Amino acid sequence: MSAPLKAIDGNADLPALMTDLATRARAAARVLALAPPEQKDRALEAIERAIRANSATILAANAEDVAEARATGATSAFIDRLTLTPARINSMADGVATVRGIPDPIGAVTESWQRPNGMTIERVRVPLGVVAVIFESRPNVAADAGVLCLKSGNAVILRGGSDSFRSCRAIHDCLVQGLREADLPEAAITLVPTRDRAAVGLLLSGLNGGIDVIVPRGG
Repeated sequence: MSAPLKAIDGNADLPALMTDLATRARAAARVLALAPPEQKDRALEAIERAIRANSATILAANAEDVAEARATGATSAFIDRLTLTPARINSMADGVATVRGIPDPIGAVTESWQRPNGMTIERVRVPLGVVAVIFESRPNVAADAGVLCLKSGNAVILRGGSDSFRSCRAIHDCLVQGLREADLPEAAITLVPTRDRAAVGLLLSGLNGGIDVIVPRGG
């Protein structure tokens, strides 16, 4: 069974917690920006393995989320979005493999032109830095967003809906395991460790420049 949420939600100083998350993510982003494609792909391969190996743990955590949602009167459509099945977890792992197979985008020249003075100018893909992704009840988004940011050399702070907190935490454990196996900083993929809704407002504030891009995902 997952750790009691009370132990995680009892943060007396949420602004300090969120600022610390952003600081750690910023440091991780600097490492990721310089990480070779092979190292990132090793992490992605390890993440895929971890998701498949920990399917039972993820399903158990999800069952707790679903039971709580049913107890609070959630709609059947909401329950469907929240629910994970073995097939959905396999699909999640397959998605990680698909991302791993994408050519590394960093350093790719998307456009090039020459000035009249002979100078050549190129538009080159580079990481954005620290991305915050805010999403709702679909726990698979934690994996999708985490691996896409990893592949593109960006650190990410994930904030899922409070209803999917246990599921996201179990999935995040797999993401961290993959980072660890590839010797990449664990803060490269961070999950906000509280269900306090005030955390969303702090993320949207940008945390004093600690976040470069915010991606809100509905549904």
